[in-house]
Amino acid sequence: MESVKKVLFVMSLVILISINLAFETTQEVEENNYTSTRSRFLAQTNPRAPATCDIFPRICRGKGSQTPDCCRKQCVNVMTDNLNCGQCGRRCRYGEGCCKGQCVSLMYDRNHCGRCNNKCKKGSYCRYGMCSYA
Repeated sequence: MESVKKVLFVMSLVILISINLAFETTQEVEENNYTSTRSRFLAQTNPRAPATCDIFPRICRGKGSQTPDCCRKQCVNVMTDNLNCGQCGRRCRYGEGCCKGQCVSLMYDRNHCGRCNNKCKKGSYCRYGMCSYA
């Protein structure tokens, strides 16, 4: 009789440990699942719902992402994006580009001639996006 009690005790411990491990694994999967949203009433994931950065801000800062900022539910880089230059919603004018978070004239700026960080040589000038255009 004593051996039956020991076997039942060991089996109950094994069952409790396996339930605990299974519960922890499902929690980790739910926490790492950024591609779906949770239903408010059913607490289920909705695979058809798009993942947006306003709900999951870590999407933009994921490994290998070149767009670390979230503006209007989209991942952008405010240092280079012409529609969100330096901050969300700040647009650069026609002929300007976003270089290091500042709107600059790519047509006439000697430090950003034609593109960002394209400096003209000393003594030359920037016209129409080209250095020393004649």
